[in-house]
Amino acid sequence: MRFVISLMLAGAAVVPALAQTPTGFELVGVKKIWDQAPHNAFTDLVRFKDRWYCVFREGQKHVSPDGALRVLTSADGDRWESAALLSSKDSDLRDAKIAVTPDGKLMLGGAGALHKKEPHSHQSLVWFSDDGKSWSEPTKVGDPGYWLWRVTPHEGAWYGVGYGTGSEPRQARLYRSADGKTFTRLVDRFRDEGYPNEATVLFQPDDTALCLLRRDGKPNTGLLGTAKPPYTDWTWKDLGVQIGGPNLIRLPDGRLVAVVRLYDKKVRTAVCALDADGGKLTEVLALPSGGDTSYAGLVWHDGLLWVSYYSSHEKLRNGAPGKTSIYLAKVKVS
Repeated sequence: MRFVISLMLAGAAVVPALAQTPTGFELVGVKKIWDQAPHNAFTDLVRFKDRWYCVFREGQKHVSPDGALRVLTSADGDRWESAALLSSKDSDLRDAKIAVTPDGKLMLGGAGALHKKEPHSHQSLVWFSDDGKSWSEPTKVGDPGYWLWRVTPHEGAWYGVGYGTGSEPRQARLYRSADGKTFTRLVDRFRDEGYPNEATVLFQPDDTALCLLRRDGKPNTGLLGTAKPPYTDWTWKDLGVQIGGPNLIRLPDGRLVAVVRLYDKKVRTAVCALDADGGKLTEVLALPSGGDTSYAGLVWHDGLLWVSYYSSHEKLRNGAPGKTSIYLAKVKVS
């Protein structure tokens, strides 16, 4: 498979809080790296010991009892091979996330959507590995029934937002862990308006924490939270636009970039500049995407922003909708 050069900087409608000034961001390559399962989705990306690791869920459908977490690896970002497949007999494993621990291991996170829904429907899990091939047995983390969607290391600790997966309460909690295995509540009622759920926490050089948070209720617009240590008192700004699968990265020059699913008119995976002070997203690049899409992994490497994501935009030869596949994009930022 070869990289296909594509520029997709236009075609999205403007909404009040989502300006569109596509300058300085150029898509220099995008490649499909996996499509072997009927449904391939919800990615993350990391570099570890000079290799790439891309993780995602694969299964029969977007939601299906056979969901498993696939780990791909590559030396150059071009040729990819499977390193591991983690599965469960009692749950649909969902939304793989991967990070490097302070002591130099890989940490894989996800949630098990339990086949038996009582007394709770979801259990968050973590696995650890020295090489990306052999993984530990899963460790249960967080509160049962709360989905700890992504965890971020900072100053020897881990932070992440878990959201309630039952009908009530529709609220999110902020968790902290000293070892990545035992997570305790740092803020019990982190957010509760508008069904808050998927969230990414990023730490600035001055230790300020930012939280990019999805909501799906009323209101359904995304939020940006800000806090100083010890991260128990948060200030929130409404981004004014609906987002999905949020991820956030700080570039070497200090600019903040969010990659999210946008819903205005054509659903797409969008690269956005984030103004943390003003609480605004500015779309700068629409990646080749559509339909069932988004959930990006982000790495800055060799002067490029590397983005893993999934999408179902490529139609079959007979014109029928294509299946969801895993893609890797390279974005040049001037």
